[in-house]
Amino acid sequence: MTHGPLIVQSDKTVLLEVDHEQAEEARIAIAPFAELERAPEHVHTYRVTPLALWNARAAGHDAEQVVDALTSHSRFPVPQPLLIDVVDTMSRFGRLQIHNHPAHGLVMSTTDRAVLEEVLRSKKIAPMLGARIDDDTVGVHPSERGRLKQALLKVGWPAEDLAGYVDGEAHPMSLHEDGWALREYQRQAADAFWAGGSGVVVLPCGAGKTLVGAAAMARAQATTLILVTNTVAGRQWKRELVARTSLTEDEIGEYSGEKKEIRPVTIATYQVITRKSKGEYKHLELFDSRDWGLVVYDEVHLLPAPVFRMTADLQSRRRLGLTATLVREDGREGDVFSLIGPKRYDVPWRDIEAQGWIAPAECVEVRVTLTDNERITYATAEAEERYRIAATAGTKTPVIKSIVEKHAGEPTLIIGAYLEQLDELGAELDAPVIQGSTRNKEREALFDAFRRGEVSTLVVSKVANFSIDLPEASVAIQVSGTFGSRQEEAQRLGRLLRPKGDGRQAHFYSVVSRDTVDTEYAAHRQRFLAEQGYAYRIVDADAFR
Repeated sequence: MTHGPLIVQSDKTVLLEVDHEQAEEARIAIAPFAELERAPEHVHTYRVTPLALWNARAAGHDAEQVVDALTSHSRFPVPQPLLIDVVDTMSRFGRLQIHNHPAHGLVMSTTDRAVLEEVLRSKKIAPMLGARIDDDTVGVHPSERGRLKQALLKVGWPAEDLAGYVDGEAHPMSLHEDGWALREYQRQAADAFWAGGSGVVVLPCGAGKTLVGAAAMARAQATTLILVTNTVAGRQWKRELVARTSLTEDEIGEYSGEKKEIRPVTIATYQVITRKSKGEYKHLELFDSRDWGLVVYDEVHLLPAPVFRMTADLQSRRRLGLTATLVREDGREGDVFSLIGPKRYDVPWRDIEAQGWIAPAECVEVRVTLTDNERITYATAEAEERYRIAATAGTKTPVIKSIVEKHAGEPTLIIGAYLEQLDELGAELDAPVIQGSTRNKEREALFDAFRRGEVSTLVVSKVANFSIDLPEASVAIQVSGTFGSRQEEAQRLGRLLRPKGDGRQAHFYSVVSRDTVDTEYAAHRQRFLAEQGYAYRIVDADAFR
């Protein structure tokens, strides 16, 4: 028995003792194949899942490395069934390979004939395949490359895609590292992506994912389609690319609700691409409008289902997914793996914070008590109405005002989901409100005023969850959220993590109604904070009176 920092359990959880002298070495060893689930102060919990093991295989790690990492760092003997399962699970990846045959085009071949026979008998998979070429090879309809990988993953036989990529239409560009340079982790992320040809880079908000995208574009030297969550995010991408690369404004097109420009680099919103007209996705031709060499998916954890379907047809293009969290509320992480590609690079938030690239954050939950009238209204409401009643309780308003006063002069975001509540808070605090119906021009003007310090408090709806670059924001007060969304928590905390010019700490508050579902949902969202190693305090509203 060693005195290692890991305890490996038969339910495939791995506990890491954070204060152990070998903890960092063990964490690096297990990171490629174990998913972090919880990261409170002293013991972090990881889980070994099939998808995590297949991600590791796709990144070039083999079962021997995984077994060695677990056994060499474990305090107690590793359960033998778990080790056998690791070997068996990893061996499933790559027994089927998709590649180009000199005479027959796209084919799927196997190193294990029984596996090929098994999948050929699947009613869902068989129609995607062409003629049997020999005992170990079958033709693949080129248009089915993505959907075939999806289907094979679902039956537990993830295929290794070796069919390669087309270069697309050439379009030269370079990074202008004038007065700045790619950070080491950004360079490593771009290198890891390029080596794999497609896949996902996981970096915290504020860590410069846009620059990883720009570095990938400089490698591709080709026309690029960039998909983003909204128009404001798209314009931020454009500003960054013009400032940091050789691209000019004329080379970058915006494809949104307001403009329909197709240029060598085109930035399109998910919203406009998924808009239907007479039951059809009329903007799908965007994907075929140029011979794209690279497709970049910003905030890949929010990828709408129709875009997955379109991506299934883009398997010959290099695809880069960027995200702060691979957690999807719809559980479609497998589709990201099979259609965008495996995770190529991941670095914990606290590691980047320790290097000084993102700001440290204090997370506080402030609990308010409903008035007697509010409690009766809540108790007698229909179940589906209860969260709205608890989340918009009037008792939150004085507490929010007190927190704003405590941080007077600091750039503060007040974030919520219910527009009536946000309008009331805007009136109480004499602060502008930005919501979905706010025109893009007005949004950008207010965000710019906030960046310059002319407006110190903004009240924002869910539009601020995604890709909004407000580097100086140092206080966020969350007053209502999307039920228990962990990905939303990631985005909201991420708004604060840009490093501050004066090195000050960020403060993230959640104002929650006690004895209601508001508290339950908050607990679920806070799992994300715990996963990333952020401790949070719970205080009573009296602390702010």
